[in-house]
Amino acid sequence: MRERMSLALSMVIFGTISLFVRGIALPTAEIALCRAGIAALSLGAGLVLRGEKGLFRRAGRALPLLFLSGVLIGFNWILLFEAYRYTTVTLATLSYYFAPVLVTAACPLLFREKLTPAQLVCFLGSTAGLVLITGTAAAGPRDLRGILLGLGAAVLYASVVLLNKKIDNVGGVERTFFQFAAAFIVLLPYVLLTGAKPLSAAGAGGVGLLLALGLVHTALAYCLYFVSLRSLTGQEAAILSYLDPLTAVLLSLTVLHETVTPLQLAGGALILGFTLFNELRAVRRA
Repeated sequence: MRERMSLALSMVIFGTISLFVRGIALPTAEIALCRAGIAALSLGAGLVLRGEKGLFRRAGRALPLLFLSGVLIGFNWILLFEAYRYTTVTLATLSYYFAPVLVTAACPLLFREKLTPAQLVCFLGSTAGLVLITGTAAAGPRDLRGILLGLGAAVLYASVVLLNKKIDNVGGVERTFFQFAAAFIVLLPYVLLTGAKPLSAAGAGGVGLLLALGLVHTALAYCLYFVSLRSLTGQEAAILSYLDPLTAVLLSLTVLHETVTPLQLAGGALILGFTLFNELRAVRRA
């Protein structure tokens, strides 16, 4: 029960990220940079206090992949945070959750995994849901741009998942530390070149939200996530992971009072439903 509660809590925390991002008056790249830096520092400090040694030695040949996946994570955050600013949290989140569908489509090409008829049905059903979302939002250019940004973030996240399939000798928390550190290293010059605002521009409240984003929504939530996975079945983890998009959608509708059409909600239901069905089938086959 404790592991289930930890995973559920991490998913709910992830689902509230949009509220915090929208309250920070800084460019999205700078928000992503601060998030990566705060999380990397706190995770690094935790690993030191835990007495972990030889992290770089243990990572070994996986370091280039860890670095590349960290870079993708950083720019994935930028695209997702931008999506929140152009469209509703619901549409940005549902577009972003097309990532598992992209992973399913890419695995046969990259790893020679067979695409089963059921997986093909899930892919087509999720794509139909995406068509419903984008088609009903086409009249609003800002919505469409936000959806495309969410899809771009989904492509980057799917790439991270595929890269992680090749990293099997580094623990979850250690892997996340390397990835966040890499994201910070690459985003720092990017932010400086594209124009950074002083943190004072965010105000005291914005700085507090930044700290929460780095410490709670990233360092703490990822630790809860990885620790809970050790004792849960794949089916339990797959089902509980959907608390993230559901929390985001509920907050979008009830707290932010954003408008979503019935067709858009139907499209989101298709994406989440077929994706969950595909994940549960994969767990049963494993």
